[in-house]
Amino acid sequence: MKLIDTHAHVYSEKFNQDRDQMLQRAKEAGVEKIFMPNIDAASVTSMLEVEELNPGYCIPMMGLHPCSVQKDFERELYQVEEWLDKRKFAAVGEIGIDLYWDKSTQNIQEIALGVQIDQAKKHNLPIVLHTRESFHQTLQVIKKHHWEGLTGIFHCFSGSLQEAEEAIEMGFLLGIGGVSTFKNGGLDKVLPHINPKHLVLETDCPYLAPVPHRGKRNEVSYVELVVRRVADLTEMNPEKLAEITTQNALKFFKEIS
Repeated sequence: MKLIDTHAHVYSEKFNQDRDQMLQRAKEAGVEKIFMPNIDAASVTSMLEVEELNPGYCIPMMGLHPCSVQKDFERELYQVEEWLDKRKFAAVGEIGIDLYWDKSTQNIQEIALGVQIDQAKKHNLPIVLHTRESFHQTLQVIKKHHWEGLTGIFHCFSGSLQEAEEAIEMGFLLGIGGVSTFKNGGLDKVLPHINPKHLVLETDCPYLAPVPHRGKRNEVSYVELVVRRVADLTEMNPEKLAEITTQNALKFFKEIS
């Protein structure tokens, strides 16, 4: 199978001891490209170092993660803009709203998201969204800043069928990862009703490892477990699903297959 991991923090310090071996396992599992979401200014150097060592394989995005939106967020957003002006990135991400960890910053998270959607417009880039316990709040900001041609991925989608349909109606893709393998993840009630042309696959490693590795460090090669689980839920051939989701990812990131 030819696979793409559309969301992986392979620059994380959790891979510092065995990153090369982890990436080799990914290649052996059929993963042809890995897209890396940025977190904040502190993560850029390590992310770009991984890209430099793995050109064309580990591909960076640029953005400010909602959990990093704090009092200095305007300075952080200025640095995001500097990087977007300086060189090419695959997308503006990972951006969005997270109301699981800290609801007190919701207002500035919404401001930061709106600014970054506008940055995506300026640079003609797609967006990759983090929406933990904030799907509808995120959707409202997107609608406010929406522009013709805007595309995005709802990363780590774990919402309801109605939410999935709302995202798809706006022309966005659903990023499906390890949660799809969880017994009470809820996607078993959603994915059977979704056309795979609206899906891309991800790991979000080193987080959210799929069963049977749940609770341990996640890694890119485990995306193979995700595609097999999604294929089972959608009653599809895994190879065919891999082909469709890979083409979805390449089209989204404007890569040539």
